[in-house]
Amino acid sequence: MRSVLFIILLTESVLFGVDCYRQRRRRIRNTQEGTIRLVGGRNSYEGNVEIYHLGTWGTICDDEWDISEANVICRSVGFSKATKATQNGEFGRGRKKIWMDNLYCEGHEKRLQDCRFDGWGINDCSASEAAGVVCESKNATRFESLVAKKSVVVRSALKLEKDKNIEVRLVGGRYPNEGRVEVRIGKSDWGLVCGDGWSLLEANVICQQVGKGYGQAAVQSSYFGGQHKNISISGIKCTGRESNLSACSYVSFGDDVTCPGPDDNIAGVICVTELPDLVPDEIEIERSAYLEDRQLLFLQCAMEENCLASEAYKLDKNDYGYLYEQRRLLRFTARIGNIGTTDFRPFLPKNAWQWHMCHLHYHSMEVFAHFDIVNLQGQKVAEGHKASFCLEDNNCLPGIEKKYACANYGDQGISVGCSDTYLHTVDCQWVDITDLQPGIYKFKVSINPEFKVAELNYDNNAAVCNMFYNAVSVRIFNCTLQRP
Repeated sequence: MRSVLFIILLTESVLFGVDCYRQRRRRIRNTQEGTIRLVGGRNSYEGNVEIYHLGTWGTICDDEWDISEANVICRSVGFSKATKATQNGEFGRGRKKIWMDNLYCEGHEKRLQDCRFDGWGINDCSASEAAGVVCESKNATRFESLVAKKSVVVRSALKLEKDKNIEVRLVGGRYPNEGRVEVRIGKSDWGLVCGDGWSLLEANVICQQVGKGYGQAAVQSSYFGGQHKNISISGIKCTGRESNLSACSYVSFGDDVTCPGPDDNIAGVICVTELPDLVPDEIEIERSAYLEDRQLLFLQCAMEENCLASEAYKLDKNDYGYLYEQRRLLRFTARIGNIGTTDFRPFLPKNAWQWHMCHLHYHSMEVFAHFDIVNLQGQKVAEGHKASFCLEDNNCLPGIEKKYACANYGDQGISVGCSDTYLHTVDCQWVDITDLQPGIYKFKVSINPEFKVAELNYDNNAAVCNMFYNAVSVRIFNCTLQRP
């Protein structure tokens, strides 16, 4: 009798599994190429972005991700616009398959694939760099509205706890300077930190609080264990300047914490005592800036790397005079020095560097600098897409030997006491201002703008200058060093 019952139960379970598999395959077959969905959010109008391509769902990398791309996503999934573009896997780690990187949208495109990007599957990203959005929703359900309100209440309540320092410890590491982050307030139990949006800025605060130096890596996984422990806090956001985690902001804290993403979305850190510190030469920017009018005939490599303004890509390539169309370029020299305590190295391994036929050398970083022009209202009106960089020692202080070079597949980086110089004559070392109206603006050159590589200090990574443009000449002046 028992054997008969076992066979019946086994048969039902097999049939149930087959039925589930068929339903799943049916859903996959019905999914259209280019379909967008949001995953990991607490409600339907937020989450990490995934796109369906060649029968597989994949993540979008957060390089160059901002509100323009977020607006395209939100309209694609039925909302009017975006209120926020999120980075660093704010809604959990993304998939291993990353379909798109370095997206450039104007914001009005109907489909995400209508924007410019590096190409399907071409990226230099990890699953922790998942791009996400928060859309504006006037039709949120009552339940979703209550969830959103609850987050605001919890965040406000936590501010009352600022007088109490949060205890922090590192657990599960091979060495004392690494491990998963565990926290507690008062006599409460030790709990985990959710890895949603966990970045080098938060890691830096943790490392300084536990007396281990600076954050070299921000881990979003169960690499250091802890899968079966309770998560005590989520949605941590820090500037990196705080001396204690209690000075940062949170989304939720306590026993009922929602942690988006996979079950092992656990925050961890690796700390070090020495890091590089990159600083742009603001005087060289002022001294070297000038205008140049150049025909598209001589800008084909730059177009491949998305270095021109969006309007240039709308021109009809079949038009007889297309190659003789002129673009006005604001050229300048960017010299970046390393004043830290150790060399600045690309975060990608050497075998992942990309060969560029136009420049005839390998590029080790896809996002190393942003060049922006902002009007007096704070709106970005022009930007330079310096998509790829080859890092080397061009100039060094007396007594310091050059170590890094781009030629012959050499090692890349910037040594302590050396600088890497991108002359104004180099491709993409400009901002395309063809459509910019004469006026007074802010000009901003940001190095390591997305904090992808750990540094001692991020407050000197951007040169912010005044800019006067009168349609025939340009003047850059009063540059100061700030945070990107």
